[in-house]
Amino acid sequence: MALLRFAARGKELVPGVFRQSVFPAVQVLGQKSWERHMSGHVSMVGRNFLTLKDFSPSEIQQILWTAADLKARIKGTGELYTPLVGKSAGLIFQKRSTRTRLSTETGVGLLGGQPCFLSPDDIHLGVNETVKDSAKVLSGFVDLILARVYGHEDLESLATEGSVPIVNGLSELYHPLQILADMQTLQDHFGNLRGLTVAWVGDGNNIIHSFMMGAPKLGVNLKIATPKGYETYPNVTKDAEELAKQYGTQMYHTNDPRDACEGANVLVTDTWISMGQEEEKLDRLKAFQGYQVTHKLGEVAAKDWVFLHCLPRKQEEVDDAVFYSDRSLVWPEAENRKWTVMAVILSLLKDHVCMTPKPDF
Repeated sequence: MALLRFAARGKELVPGVFRQSVFPAVQVLGQKSWERHMSGHVSMVGRNFLTLKDFSPSEIQQILWTAADLKARIKGTGELYTPLVGKSAGLIFQKRSTRTRLSTETGVGLLGGQPCFLSPDDIHLGVNETVKDSAKVLSGFVDLILARVYGHEDLESLATEGSVPIVNGLSELYHPLQILADMQTLQDHFGNLRGLTVAWVGDGNNIIHSFMMGAPKLGVNLKIATPKGYETYPNVTKDAEELAKQYGTQMYHTNDPRDACEGANVLVTDTWISMGQEEEKLDRLKAFQGYQVTHKLGEVAAKDWVFLHCLPRKQEEVDDAVFYSDRSLVWPEAENRKWTVMAVILSLLKDHVCMTPKPDF
């Protein structure tokens, strides 16, 4: 049976029918047309999302396209789209969070699913019960697990022992959800990603590790400035350099923030003191002197440079003049955490077909 879509902007939808303002007013998709629309689609149903290292360029682009599609349809047109009715997601949080928790809970709910939050008071992962046992128990209750943990090995154990998709909500090694939000924000702002140069000014932490796994696959160059002794992990650096070579992008490491920012389109920083590093605060503040992002630092960047920060932000990392300026994209960046985590969860649970045109990445 052909699928009828009525797509005039602002019109009421027939129940069970998609509104699509970017297509002609009436469009009929028969079986062959539907198959053509599906061409190039890669199914990610049932997979784990632990690091962007595990995903191809086309798969990352498909996730970003899905995020843009959901944002345009749900936020842009008010479409009620609930493909996850009857699905539930367990959310394990060893570390507190604002953006990851709210984006996931509200996002799963918008898609019709049921989020189930588990704080350290609710589940003592690996303490009262082994990670292996918790993975098996939770797999019987929920359709997907998102975990925000300290050790990346806990995510790997969940993935090995569980029978449902595992999503990395943050580990000490990677934070891939944040990079998807950053890439969606840059795509929205610049219109494409290929050829952009991102300058990282800060700690060699999980955020830059995830940039290093994803940027080369999207044609984005990286210039990374970290203080001596706070460089990116050697094994991550090795993998990233191989990716840059494979995809023809540049990756450059330095201990000079000004050197990294020269000619860059995007200046990015993050906290200098992550959760669990509080005892290192004084040493870190001393080591990161000169790493604050300011307009002075931006003088050597490209004329169109913009600023990103995953939040929460402290003033020593970036001054108010940059953080609250027109160059700062931190608020849409934060909002895009929602659309990108929705895209990841949906992609791992259902074969979603985007109804909006594919962005020019």
